[in-house]
Amino acid sequence: MRPVLRAMLAAAVLLPAVTSCSFSQEDPGYVPPPPLPAIEQLAQAPLADPSPYSAGDDVLSFVTEDRNIACSLTSARGEHVNLPYEVNNYADSANNKLAIVPVAHCELAAYPKPLPADVSSDCAGTNLGFLGGTVITTPDAARYGECRSGVTQMESEYGPNGDATGPISQLAVLPDGANLERNGLRCSAYNGGVACGNVSAGIGFFVAKGKYELVLGPSENAAETTGAAPKTP
Repeated sequence: MRPVLRAMLAAAVLLPAVTSCSFSQEDPGYVPPPPLPAIEQLAQAPLADPSPYSAGDDVLSFVTEDRNIACSLTSARGEHVNLPYEVNNYADSANNKLAIVPVAHCELAAYPKPLPADVSSDCAGTNLGFLGGTVITTPDAARYGECRSGVTQMESEYGPNGDATGPISQLAVLPDGANLERNGLRCSAYNGGVACGNVSAGIGFFVAKGKYELVLGPSENAAETTGAAPKTP
């Protein structure tokens, strides 16, 4: 075969491969859209299969990918929250007279301090010991912080000097953007933190290392604080 003909045939074979290639170039001016507000995220994010997150007794529990937040969609009797990784009095027979309320509860390893306006207890008249690092929502209210001494289970495992060997280390990770639902409440991991709440009432919270936001309903302004750095006791 003549050299010229061979070259023409080779070019004909290569032409489709060459012409089928496509090239893309990032737009330097592209600005990604801002994260959705907490309640909109809960309303729009796809629901995940709850079975990997079952923690027994009708409780769903998970930890975030960065191991900074552990949450449970669970129940409470008064102030007693049924958490599989914390010692609690939820099942104490003395509390059977209290109504069972669905709640979403989260603990953080690193967290901001509560705003003065969000300090909801004087801690038995001492005005000492109201700390951040926990957040809870019921179907009609949300609260950040609590009276306590010592550290939460999340802090003991993933806070300063944590050992990462306790029950929270065994929880399944909820991927970023995923959404769980139990008894009318939802939780979604997104935007570096977790949002939980009651979508129909517009009540809930968003919490992350340096920020928390309490969403008090569609007719209320959200209370928000942003810490310059994570704060732990």
